[in-house]
Amino acid sequence: MNKKIGLIEAMSIGIGGMVGGGIFAVLGLAVSLAQGGTPIAFLFAGIIALITSYSYVKLSLAFPDSGGTVKFINQGFGKTVFSGGMNNLLWVSYIIMLSLYASAFGSYAPNLLAISTKTIDFHIYASGIIILATAINYYSIKVVGKIESYAVIIKLTILLLFIVIGVYGLFGNPNLSQLAVTNWETPIKLITGGMVIFVAYEGFELIANAAPDIENPNKNIPKAYYYSILFVILLYVVIAIVTVGSLPFTTIATAEDYVLAAAAEPMLGKIGFTIITIAALISTFSAINASLYGGSRVSYEIAEDDELPHHLTSKLWDQPIGLLITAVATLTVSNLLKLESLSTAGSVGFLSIFAIVNYAGFKLYDQINSNWIIPFLGFLLCSVALVILIQQQYVSNRTGVIVALSIIFSCFLLEWIYKKKASNNLQS
Repeated sequence: MNKKIGLIEAMSIGIGGMVGGGIFAVLGLAVSLAQGGTPIAFLFAGIIALITSYSYVKLSLAFPDSGGTVKFINQGFGKTVFSGGMNNLLWVSYIIMLSLYASAFGSYAPNLLAISTKTIDFHIYASGIIILATAINYYSIKVVGKIESYAVIIKLTILLLFIVIGVYGLFGNPNLSQLAVTNWETPIKLITGGMVIFVAYEGFELIANAAPDIENPNKNIPKAYYYSILFVILLYVVIAIVTVGSLPFTTIATAEDYVLAAAAEPMLGKIGFTIITIAALISTFSAINASLYGGSRVSYEIAEDDELPHHLTSKLWDQPIGLLITAVATLTVSNLLKLESLSTAGSVGFLSIFAIVNYAGFKLYDQINSNWIIPFLGFLLCSVALVILIQQQYVSNRTGVIVALSIIFSCFLLEWIYKKKASNNLQS
């Protein structure tokens, strides 16, 4: 019998999923897009995540299933080409997230130990950490869980210390004026900044996969979602305030890929830089570890629902074959795409998925005993944010948008081909 998950453990899953590598990977990117309005950008993204979590709460209570998001999309739309395409997009979005975490690891690691040139080091570290995490996933799922539980405590302790010391260090800091409204970007750019870094919030959906094992679900499932998201919104907004208030914009731009470590340096010197770098490495490594497992589970669930070839339910070295496919795809993507393109593609993927989950919540509102207005509002907000993100990024980061749209098109095309082939086989 499975051990039941308490409220604290359920919240840890959500917080651990969100504060994975996200904040370390995208903070510098957010500042480059939103400037002094970076805390507002994080707030925008957090509000969309919070509204979306209402649909997740109601769907998790009505359809508790380890398939999580896959199950909700199938409940809302049946097992069609559309639902299959969306579920494929979820799997690919996991791969994009993994690549983003590996990129963050590759950007932070050379600051601790340089091997060769910065570019070569990046590829060595990003590839090495994916291979190591894959080996651990094959060795033991128990070890993955243990690493995740310790990593959550370590990274939160370090980030909270960073906040306490950082807030104290803001007094009298000349860079504090950078937070003034005059240094904010235009509202449309603030929204874009929030949406590009939306990937920093996507991890709350992992609570859905744990829903069947959560004790006292009617009470604990809503609390797990809402408390973890509210906590992370507050954490991200304060981290953004401390970073923008501590460092000049020019320094942030130079250290864009490892800005959190750079922000710790004025307060704590070289030791602060090193501590945050270590926290970033632990966080991104644990996020890769957990997301590899999550990604292989998603591919397994989709294949089990006959939305991908059934071969994907087969096992290799006692793990779903999807684990190896996910790892190889991550190795390829993380070495080909730049951080901003990864972040844009990941955000486009998850905003699309969350829009559809919200729509499923709206469609099934009677069945799941919910208010129809909140899921519909979530659907509208995700859709509008998605359009703004694509439109704005098409000007400044065309590669990221082309990659994102190509991925979506391919997910649906592959599903259509697979379904057509499967129906032809049935007829013959």
